[in-house]
Amino acid sequence: MDIFEYAMKMEEDGRAFYLGHAEKTLNTGLKSILVELAEDELKHYNMYKEMRDSQSVEFKEGEKTTILSSVKNVFESMKAEGKEIPLRDDDLKVWGEAREIEAKSEAFYREKAGEIDNDGQKSILIRIADEEHKHWIAIENVIRFLERPQQWLEDAEWSNLDDY
Repeated sequence: MDIFEYAMKMEEDGRAFYLGHAEKTLNTGLKSILVELAEDELKHYNMYKEMRDSQSVEFKEGEKTTILSSVKNVFESMKAEGKEIPLRDDDLKVWGEAREIEAKSEAFYREKAGEIDNDGQKSILIRIADEEHKHWIAIENVIRFLERPQQWLEDAEWSNLDDY
């Protein structure tokens, strides 16, 4: 299996993971975050498929993830509503698994970028690795919010995150 086939499988598995848990979540805000993560994984899958098929691939600005601002907006809305966040017993475990998936994906793509001679493909791998890192940051903040929602929005680290 070549790198792009393997990457496609990783993205496909990630997408299935997010959509499967989106169906089970009790909270519409968390569901929207999971669905957006799944949509990003589909974009990555399609880019890897194009690279596998030796097509010219370009990472368009409109395809960049907006997950960081989406997560912040979801939780600002949830905090403003002041309602208890309905959670299932395994929600924190699921988000922890998601964080691990994103960390492994990012590391894999950065490693493989160092092994590829094609500058265009290398650039795409690095950009997707950057997106996986943004997913990791978003998921980390979801976990922190679920663990302590009252302090989350005031956290200085969140307010200093730049969309790089």
